[in-house]
Amino acid sequence: MRVLVCVAVLLSLLAVTGCGVFAPAPVMAPIAVEKGPYITAVDNAVGSTKVGRSKAEGILIVGFGDASIATAAANGKITKIHHIDTEVLNVIGVYSRYETVVYGE
Repeated sequence: MRVLVCVAVLLSLLAVTGCGVFAPAPVMAPIAVEKGPYITAVDNAVGSTKVGRSKAEGILIVGFGDASIATAAANGKITKIHHIDTEVLNVIGVYSRYETVVYGE
């Protein structure tokens, strides 16, 4: 009987932790505003005069938007990428925003 209770508790914990609505971030906190270079490649042969941004947002269990590198580059009219940064905002898992920032020419 104890084994069944332990298994039920473990499965419940796995189910709860698997449904968390947190944006990927270096530090997990109830309220977080973070910036971080998730992509560390830099092309020094290319200037960083233009900036392009794309973002995806989520409210509770609904997510929407396009935070792809291609969209950010297109929004900034960038054809050659120097480097890429990301910005993450997460408020207690209720609202989250993931923004990709592309620098280049």
